[in-house]
Amino acid sequence: MSTLVIQLPERQRLRAGTSEEPGAAAARRREYAYVTSDDGIEVDAQGHAAAALLPTRPVVIAVIQEADVSWHRITLPKAPASRLRSALVGVLEDALLDDAETVHLAVAPLAIAGQPTWVAAVDKAWLEDELAALQKAGVFVDRVVPMAWPDDPPAGHFHAPSSGVGTVEGAVITWASMDGVATVRLDGGLARALVPQPAPPATRWTAAPMAAAAAERWLGAPVNVMPTEQRLLQAGRSLWNLRQFDLARRTRGARAIGDWARQAMSPAWRPVRIGLALLVALQIVGLNVWAWHQKSAVESRRAAIQALVKKTFPRVADGDVQRDPAAVMLRETQTLRTLAGKAGDSDLEPMLQAAAAAWPGERPPVETVRFEAGRLSLSANGWSDAQIEQFRSVLRPTGVRVDASEGRLILTRGRSGGAA
Repeated sequence: MSTLVIQLPERQRLRAGTSEEPGAAAARRREYAYVTSDDGIEVDAQGHAAAALLPTRPVVIAVIQEADVSWHRITLPKAPASRLRSALVGVLEDALLDDAETVHLAVAPLAIAGQPTWVAAVDKAWLEDELAALQKAGVFVDRVVPMAWPDDPPAGHFHAPSSGVGTVEGAVITWASMDGVATVRLDGGLARALVPQPAPPATRWTAAPMAAAAAERWLGAPVNVMPTEQRLLQAGRSLWNLRQFDLARRTRGARAIGDWARQAMSPAWRPVRIGLALLVALQIVGLNVWAWHQKSAVESRRAAIQALVKKTFPRVADGDVQRDPAAVMLRETQTLRTLAGKAGDSDLEPMLQAAAAAWPGERPPVETVRFEAGRLSLSANGWSDAQIEQFRSVLRPTGVRVDASEGRLILTRGRSGGAA
């Protein structure tokens, strides 16, 4: 995936002979070295730009320079994620030079609780300020990584540090091994004391172009030249991510939606927007046509039913047929059944027959019976709840509803049953 790697400017510190505040200097010099790559190996573009002018890429990685990260070797506490930072502060309290609340901590990737690991410490206010400045310009950093980290095999990189005012001083070496990371000047004995003599055979030696000559004189052997852009890409490929705890990314979904919305409204997407609008319009027209067709089908069926009822019962008024043909059919069918001397499902005889078929064998014959217009009431004194439920379950499939109230069973048949 296409990636933008940004080098954060070195954290400004008060220096002798200047009264400028660190925050003001950082604001004045907030220009970023950057590199872009599609595969994380080959450089596509590089340069320096203000935050608002940085290239846009799906993934953004910010790199912190060596002098802005301190390293601490500890045994990772066994604590839940919500309390891990507090546990780290408890372990590192004596090792931190600043107050724990002013330091941002990050644990090494793939760290295991109870095992030795490395913890990176960064000035929290400075890092928050840098991330906020980038975000304000529309650059959302996905990962923050160190330029160098404890590693095996060891690596020695020669480069020329910034003095904070834009000039370049003597070359320095950044030595990264499993013992930690340190950056020291070459013109002294500390560098010789820092690097083992002889150095491990697998040591990787690199140098920035402007420090290559000094590196070869100090080392007494050729070194691989590694420009800043290649070193940024190398840092971006690491597994480290300092955006942990309260600096962890929590808005990637909202950012993706915002990026997609801005892209969708760009001129390049105008044909797509027009196509989507036409598609939506066609869908609306299609839904209206389908609704009109369904309405026509329903009206045709209703007209056919009304015609059938009117043909079967010609004496019925047209208004009654149009209002409720099903009710007219039921009423007229019941009238014909009564005139023919045949009992309907809601008459006394069928209701008694249904009750007799479901009557529990352990119950004596019914004592009192009351019938009125499809409603049969039977006395049920002494019936248990189980007997009533059994009586109800037997009659339910026949369409007869059973209600128990005050020692009586009330049987009624629904409209559908009467029409059967």
